[in-house]
Amino acid sequence: MTEEPNTIAESMNHARDTTRCGFVAVLGAPNAGKSTLVNAMVGTKVTIVSPKVQTTRTRVRGVALQGSAQIVFIDTPGIFTPKRRLERSMVAAAWDGAADADQVVLVVDAHRGLDDDTRAIIDRLRESGHARCVLVLNKVDLVRRETLLALAAEADATGLFGAVFMISALKEDGTADLLTHLARAAAPGPWMYPEDEISDLPQRLWAAEMTREQIFRQLHQELPYAAHVETEAWQERADGSVRIDQVIHVQRDSQRAIVLGKGGSKVRAISTKARQEMATLLERPVHLFLHVKVHEKLWDDRRHYAEWGLDFDA
Repeated sequence: MTEEPNTIAESMNHARDTTRCGFVAVLGAPNAGKSTLVNAMVGTKVTIVSPKVQTTRTRVRGVALQGSAQIVFIDTPGIFTPKRRLERSMVAAAWDGAADADQVVLVVDAHRGLDDDTRAIIDRLRESGHARCVLVLNKVDLVRRETLLALAAEADATGLFGAVFMISALKEDGTADLLTHLARAAAPGPWMYPEDEISDLPQRLWAAEMTREQIFRQLHQELPYAAHVETEAWQERADGSVRIDQVIHVQRDSQRAIVLGKGGSKVRAISTKARQEMATLLERPVHLFLHVKVHEKLWDDRRHYAEWGLDFDA
């Protein structure tokens, strides 16, 4: 029979001995499938997913449990060569996430292979002293086995990786083995988040992300990535529902017209899809009200960067 701890100090030592916790940064080039992987690991949506590149703008933490281990995944923006202030801030946030992590997972789109962006990431990881990173070859269902083996050998030759996993994050094929590996590598220690917490993203920011995802999905290539969603009000109602008021900021009148659509058709479609997803994930009715405003110097406003934890001066 296991002896029960008698003091608070003994209880803390007992927790450190029986639990594990680790922070895992998920890096990769744009559209490699990082957010899809994090959502699969956590078991629900904590970060937005879109077939378009550069969807994730800041670090989003998703919390997964595997036995006695708690794994905190840091989903980062795609790393590429930035040209604008917002892009520089996004890439800086990604590298900050790597610096804060105990383990680094590099997600590679197996269909694209080791492209220029991915090779640049590998080079910087080596220069930064990261060793024994985990390589995840994603979207393997789209690639022939011979191509995968050659890609794995090419990546292994860099000397950066201690383990290689071939997965399909979308189909959750191979993700369980990856989670088990990361849990075993986590250091002994107490959990950093409550057992029922799956993300550290505040509700207002999470709701804004749900709407921003639908902007990408509904408008396809019509609207630049500069659109920004801000949750202005979150009101809990007596009947258990919630009212959410949001503003979609764009930079020009022509972009506002695109978001609104003919007779308001587009913004209604965005609102309907976002509301349905929020209601499903919150498990209660949601009343969503969207407004579209023009803000010509949107990304010259420090406030928006601070809201998302981005460095305006990166």
